Amino acid sequence: MSDEKSQAKVGILYALVAFTTWGFLPLYWRLLIQVPPIQILAHRVSWSLVFVSILVAVRNRWPDVREAFSTVSNQLAFLASAFFLGVNWAIYIWAVNTNHVVESSMGYFINPLVNVLLGVMFLRERLRFWQGISVLIAFSGVFYMALQYGKIPWIALTLAFCFGTYGLLRKISRADSLIGLFSETAILTPAAVIYIVFQHQQGGGFFASSSPSITMLLAGAGAVTALPIIWFAHAVRRIPLATVGFIQYLAPSLMLLLSVTLFREPFTQTHLISFGLIWTALTLYSLSNTSLLRRRTLTEH
Repeated sequence: MSDEKSQAKVGILYALVAFTTWGFLPLYWRLLIQVPPIQILAHRVSWSLVFVSILVAVRNRWPDVREAFSTVSNQLAFLASAFFLGVNWAIYIWAVNTNHVVESSMGYFINPLVNVLLGVMFLRERLRFWQGISVLIAFSGVFYMALQYGKIPWIALTLAFCFGTYGLLRKISRADSLIGLFSETAILTPAAVIYIVFQHQQGGGFFASSSPSITMLLAGAGAVTALPIIWFAHAVRRIPLATVGFIQYLAPSLMLLLSVTLFREPFTQTHLISFGLIWTALTLYSLSNTSLLRRRTLTEH
């Protein structure tokens, strides 16, 4: 077996493990359902910094951290990306523990198409014909749900646009995933620690004040946050982004499966039609990256 094929197999394995972990992550947060979401977020941020700091130290990446913060543009990019990451984490944890996993999965299904839209708007990337059609179909699915329920699916849209904007800002900063996550959690941690200390002083803190299992789960939030990101980084270095794009739908698919089968959230006909439009859009978008639709587009024009 050639080294290139071996690396590709390893990359696919990393991607599968990363997206499977993200898909099953709602189970982890459900184990902490008695803890207020904002307190879970504070611990997730703080313990992520602890975990990532250990990795940075072991790999001797402190010079890279100093370099990442050496320019004002990078500092501003990290500040903005930390904000959008924090909002994304907060809404996601709250949604999981308040029975909104179906809508959360919708957000991560449409996220790739939001990335395309942001790339066109801010990076002057060209939108191919079938990609434009796929974006319109996806948002028609969101519009249909809003029309049927009389309200905008704000959880899905906020998660999609927050994570899309986060990805855009991370691309601008040009720091790798480890240094980026260290920088962002370092920015968010002071506020998180102040909140944790305040809650303990008020008698509402859960860390080391409740069951040992809750304490361990809160501390483990750093590892379950950082490890999939690191595995994802290993994957994208070994396999094409188009392959990663196909595999990434594993995470929201598993989330949707959990929400319906285990969490018993309703999945109505409206959900089916909305998701059907979004899945159609994703299929079309994925095919637009292959030679099949590219050839057709060339012949049609």
